[in-house]
Amino acid sequence: MSAQEEILSDGRFSCVARDPRFWEMPEKERKVKIDKRFRAMFHDKKFKLRYTVDKRGRPVNYTSTENLRKFYALSESDSDLSESDSKELVVKKKKKKKAKGREGDS
Repeated sequence: MSAQEEILSDGRFSCVARDPRFWEMPEKERKVKIDKRFRAMFHDKKFKLRYTVDKRGRPVNYTSTENLRKFYALSESDSDLSESDSKELVVKKKKKKKAKGREGDS
């Protein structure tokens, strides 16, 4: 028998398998729902930090935005809005760059 089966067959620990306090949390409920007021934290530069090493000194290449996406989720109605807003933000940035380029040529 494996160690897990041995533990569950023991009378002292058999209630652990049936007790909901010890069940793993569903993936859907793990993330905290964020409404539209706070959706800027997913794409705003103020919330973005670039990490080069982790807490133990090993080299990594990720940003704090990835951590935000890991722990927070936009609410269902706002997730559609955030996708369209992020696309609009990219379009606006492109327009600004083109406008700056045209002003510099004059």
